[in-house]
Amino acid sequence: MSNVQTRFGVIGIAANGTDAGPPVLFLHGVGSDKSVWHPQLEHFRGRRTAIAIDYPGYSESEPCEGATRDDYARAGLAAIDAMGRSQAHICGLSLGGVVAVAMHALAPERCLSLVLADTFAKHPDGQAIYDRSLAASENMRALAEARVDVLIAQPADPAVRSEVVETMAGIDPAAFRIGAKAVWLADQADRAAQIRVPTLVVCGTEDKVTPPGLSQELAALIPGARYEAIERAGHLTNLERPDAFNTLVEAFIDDVDSAA
Repeated sequence: MSNVQTRFGVIGIAANGTDAGPPVLFLHGVGSDKSVWHPQLEHFRGRRTAIAIDYPGYSESEPCEGATRDDYARAGLAAIDAMGRSQAHICGLSLGGVVAVAMHALAPERCLSLVLADTFAKHPDGQAIYDRSLAASENMRALAEARVDVLIAQPADPAVRSEVVETMAGIDPAAFRIGAKAVWLADQADRAAQIRVPTLVVCGTEDKVTPPGLSQELAALIPGARYEAIERAGHLTNLERPDAFNTLVEAFIDDVDSAA
């Protein structure tokens, strides 16, 4: 884990190598940080450069007061610049999917493809979830303990459960509140309809936070998008079913590169 100076300030970044091929950028959810992508960075090690970042205010990234989802997207673009790349495949989960759509809206020519996991264009209960997030954010450990068994499918792997709790408990409350606004109040249906790069939408069949129907609605908005379900997974598909997640993502982006 480290950080880099970018045109958007200091951004926390984890990378698995410097392969010359097109990289994949991973974007985390509101209750995690770049460390959540360790199964993906390890999977792609020696195959493809994989990069994971922290949003402003999260983990090793410096805060940006009043940051928006578009600011998170700009941070992602700045991280790609800092790695010396002009383009990347973009993979985001939950808030990360929202940010990935925003990245495409800001700079479509820099997005080779999108993988949108356990996310949505607009959440029907977004305002209520946001309000609850604000009320609970002063004690992040208590929030993590209260939410973990909703986030992941049951019965849960104890190691995954512990990781989710510890990561969420370590988030700065102010950063979490900014992230919660960025995700739960998002309304990007118009942006989704304008996506013109290959797009894979995935969702855990047992996701209670962003149910499969929301991912299916998102896929229907995006011309040519493909939807894939990940069985026996909740909201954190990349951690709960990393082998299935990695297989889907790798095959998808390899096909995109082959067709280019």
